[in-house]
Amino acid sequence: MGRVALVTGGSRGIGAAISKSLLADGHKVAATYAGNDDAAAAFTKETGIKTYKWNVADYDASAAGIAQVEGDLGPVDIVVANAGITRDAPFHKMTPEQWKEVIDTNLTGVFNTVHPVWSGMRERKFGRVVVISSINGQKGQFAQVNYAATKAGDLGIIKSLAQEGARAGITANAVCPGYIATEMVMAVPEKVRESIIGQIPAGRLGEPEEIARCVSFLVSDDAGFVNGSTISANGAQFFS
Repeated sequence: MGRVALVTGGSRGIGAAISKSLLADGHKVAATYAGNDDAAAAFTKETGIKTYKWNVADYDASAAGIAQVEGDLGPVDIVVANAGITRDAPFHKMTPEQWKEVIDTNLTGVFNTVHPVWSGMRERKFGRVVVISSINGQKGQFAQVNYAATKAGDLGIIKSLAQEGARAGITANAVCPGYIATEMVMAVPEKVRESIIGQIPAGRLGEPEEIARCVSFLVSDDAGFVNGSTISANGAQFFS
């Protein structure tokens, strides 16, 4: 059964793979983006998936954007909170601005994305919430105190939402990708990339489509009893 799916940060990288996978599954998909108009336009031209521009760190903008999506496509039954940023620095050099920017987007942005659709999901007795966290939210990472804190916080969000939503037919789960062959990772120097791969027992980077397949399962009817869980997709780099 096709439903309406909203994917934040859904026009590039892992988000783009998720949007395409959900479309292939028969869902009507809306993908958000923050600022790259050219990339969003190219994505829509390639896939036919409509893109919507807003800043997930802004609650009012998120609520207005989601209202537009629902006006265009119908009530949102699937939310994939994927949008995220990094502002890396060792803790002793990290500025309050770097801390706040990441918190506002990666953590508060999940609240801003899920909260406007939560009541509708409860009323319709169905909902699927998936948050894209990170291996670094599970194990921590040098120079990423802000990022790791948000990604760990995202796991607390889904565990709590799972308990609140279960009786209303809503599931909330997370996927924690390891190092994935996105544009950002492939842009790092080859020696750095080789060092990263050397830490992965699988001996390779993950593919965005492998994360997308995790999401496709979690939002499916087959996953109705999977709730409050975290899928670690990291090539055996870390277990929790």
